[in-house]
Amino acid sequence: MHSTVAKSKEFLALHTTRNRCSNLTFRARMAQTEKKKQSNLVLAFDFPYEKPENRKNLFSKAQELLDAVHPYLCAVKFNHHLVLPLGTFDGVEKLVKKAHDEGLMTIMDCKVNDIGATNQVIAEYYYAAGFDALIANPFIGWEEGLKPIFEVAGKLHRGVILLVYMSHKAATEGYGQTIVDAETGTKTLQYISFANKALKHGADGAVVGATHPEKIREVHDILGQKVPIYSPGIGAQGGTAQAALMAGANYLIVGREITLAENPAEAAKKTRDTARSTKRNSPKRF
Repeated sequence: MHSTVAKSKEFLALHTTRNRCSNLTFRARMAQTEKKKQSNLVLAFDFPYEKPENRKNLFSKAQELLDAVHPYLCAVKFNHHLVLPLGTFDGVEKLVKKAHDEGLMTIMDCKVNDIGATNQVIAEYYYAAGFDALIANPFIGWEEGLKPIFEVAGKLHRGVILLVYMSHKAATEGYGQTIVDAETGTKTLQYISFANKALKHGADGAVVGATHPEKIREVHDILGQKVPIYSPGIGAQGGTAQAALMAGANYLIVGREITLAENPAEAAKKTRDTARSTKRNSPKRF
């Protein structure tokens, strides 16, 4: 027990001093980056399966993609597509640094969903690899669930983004189910409960699929400007930038629409420009 506590304190001391962005919160740094880059576009590093022996080729593809599209982004979202074949402290850490060198923020879409002790270690490892924020699943609850993640993030001035409603068709089976709220005893929808928890816990963001603009609108009515909404599912899954933004999304997460495009830079620029146009033509909404 003492050894575990000591290692945790050592980690926090080391990475607090190495924190590259002073005492600014993740949310503040995202806002600064969005303003500086004139973009609210987050690239999802989604690549098809590659045989493990081809991982060097996959790393090169990721580098080349970042070189091509970084002018049109404010952040990059990593997930298992790269972490599994490249490794957290090998290829992925190098790509995180490259993204930072290009002035971008980095998000790890690990969907943390375990007991507190495990969640703490997961958060420590990903933050040690340089990630500015990670995504967690509120199904695990607060005590011995989300709380350790928020505590580590708070000490390191990193971010925690919560899943509120996913972008795939079956999201309704979990995030859309009707539940009885444990605190109030009243019936509510799961994603409404999660939106309220994002507000209560001071999350740095809430994920709501762009494929469900009506859900974005409902969640935005709860969160207002206090917790920004990140919307994945644009393009390949059928969501649109215009609908997501008009419903209340702050950041657009785009993966295969860019990563699998014949001209990724052109695809990224098109989405970035669409977002700019939507904001410009609807100033009251933003």
